[in-house]
Amino acid sequence: MKSVNISLNSIEKVKSFVNDIAKFDAEFDLISGRYVIDAKSIMGIFSLDIAQPITLNIHSEGDDTEIMETLEPYII
Repeated sequence: MKSVNISLNSIEKVKSFVNDIAKFDAEFDLISGRYVIDAKSIMGIFSLDIAQPITLNIHSEGDDTEIMETLEPYII
């Protein structure tokens, strides 16, 4: 498992983020405070405070280089 802090501070960023990670088979969890949601769920993301940085946990097997390159615009 790998963890990174990301920023999804606009509706457009949320939409592009979900579209970007949907193409991967890995599991992604977003953690904000005591809430943990599926990062592929756009409705779940909007239940979080997107004005604050959010922790993304990536549960992937093997090389995650392509995932990290895709996430680069969101990582803070």
